[in-house]
Amino acid sequence: METLLIGSICSALSTGLGALPILFFKKLTHRWRDLLLAFTAGVMVSASMFGLIPQALDVSNTFVVSVGVMMGVTILSLMEKFIPHIDVERPQKVISDKAFLVVAALFLHNIPEGLSVGVSYAHVNPELGAIVAIGIGLQNMPEGLLVALFLSYQEISRWKAFLVATLTGVVEIFAALLGYGMTHYVQGLVPYGLSFAAGAMMFIVYKELIPESHGDGNERISTFSFIFGLLAMIVLMDLFS
Repeated sequence: METLLIGSICSALSTGLGALPILFFKKLTHRWRDLLLAFTAGVMVSASMFGLIPQALDVSNTFVVSVGVMMGVTILSLMEKFIPHIDVERPQKVISDKAFLVVAALFLHNIPEGLSVGVSYAHVNPELGAIVAIGIGLQNMPEGLLVALFLSYQEISRWKAFLVATLTGVVEIFAALLGYGMTHYVQGLVPYGLSFAAGAMMFIVYKELIPESHGDGNERISTFSFIFGLLAMIVLMDLFS
């Protein structure tokens, strides 16, 4: 239980760690915004395709992974459809519909991520829990930056943006405890949770991050930033594997 708490807390707080850069940016230009969004997209694609999905395949099969991924994509798609639209004529101290979607989506998919951490610590392989916690923690960092960036586009203070980004990851601690306790009643929960998280991230990348990073004439440099983000995440996963 002690190792579970340490792993889940580190994984959850890595969201706030990823959001730290927002405290040092007084104002992001379109160019820097596009670079950061593209870099984040690359990290998330890499974490999904080379981290979460392979881990899910190790303990399940392609059918389970496909179901989990489609669940993540479908739920985020439904969220986008049914979340009320908020018309914002000019920046105000409110969260726009797009930023609210990103915050809600990441908060939602942090739940199965936390469940995955908790269940993996109860797995017969004692190393699986640490591996899953590290993998999810690494991909939580760009998620924190993503939320903070979107919130900073409104007239929301950088500290508030940082706090909201951090709080989206805290739910993983409670979900991890729940997942650890559910292992006696629900079998095969880990691959569904990992695949769900991967599908949710891929939806965000293709629906939000890539279009946003290519909307201001910075397509070429954003493409390079995307590749650098992808490679950076591969290097990190290789170091911690």
